[in-house]
Amino acid sequence: MAASVFILNGPNLNLLGEREPEIYGRETLADIETSARDHAASLGIEINFRQSNHEGDLIDAVHDARGKAAAIIVNAGGLTHTSVALLDALNSFDGTVVEVHLSNIHRREQFRHHSYVAAASVGSICGFGSHGYILALDAIHTILERASA
Repeated sequence: MAASVFILNGPNLNLLGEREPEIYGRETLADIETSARDHAASLGIEINFRQSNHEGDLIDAVHDARGKAAAIIVNAGGLTHTSVALLDALNSFDGTVVEVHLSNIHRREQFRHHSYVAAASVGSICGFGSHGYILALDAIHTILERASA
């Protein structure tokens, strides 16, 4: 049975390719989903890919992942820097959490330097654009392989 990974995307990521392409690139979220699905399949991982502009929906998605997924990849967008509630939900998840950001949040505005999500994550990947999702899948694959060895 393939491992299941939820990939959760937060506010405004539905506008990728249109919104600030000089920061976030020209790829759409659909492009990222296609790449992630293809790469996950090559690793024997099934993914559940979601996006919401609503904090509560993302919290519900984390709750849904409990008991179903081995890992969560989360790009919480702006909620990264503001949502203790999302952090609490991620802390209730007993699998692996990897944080992803398209841009390098540490090279941006000061308020973006703090991540609540990082406190629930085994690691954070930022600044590599959409390739960050691939790197996160590779990291999760390695973690799961080591855990089953």
